[in-house]
Amino acid sequence: MSNKFSIPIRVYIEDTDAGGIVYYVNYLKYLERSRTEFMRSLGYNKPAMPEQGRLLVVHSAEIQYRRSALLDDVLQVSTTVDKLGRAAMTFGQEIWRGNEIICTAVVKVACVDTSDRKPCALSTSIYQALKATNQYECR
Repeated sequence: MSNKFSIPIRVYIEDTDAGGIVYYVNYLKYLERSRTEFMRSLGYNKPAMPEQGRLLVVHSAEIQYRRSALLDDVLQVSTTVDKLGRAAMTFGQEIWRGNEIICTAVVKVACVDTSDRKPCALSTSIYQALKATNQYECR
């Protein structure tokens, strides 16, 4: 597998509870930012592509919280493409604080048609761009 795509994220007070611990749902937001920036790095500025009649939507997410992130932590959020299909992809994601992994996730993203929200094939250009990352396992 090639290098993981990664972005830094600082924890702000708005991300935490009264004890300065990141509220669990915010990890999902951090993961979304990393996937979005990963796609942006491939030349796709929006996960929604209404001009192509397609949307990328989260189908499912499995997340494991290992440690708590805290107010003012600087986190690294990484994204890899673990599986690539014609109409969906599965991302492996991790959140690190320094050398400590604090969260792991597997997120399946599906491509759907904008008119009926039914599954449809990824555009050829997106499929080829993801395939070129050499991170995935074909299925």
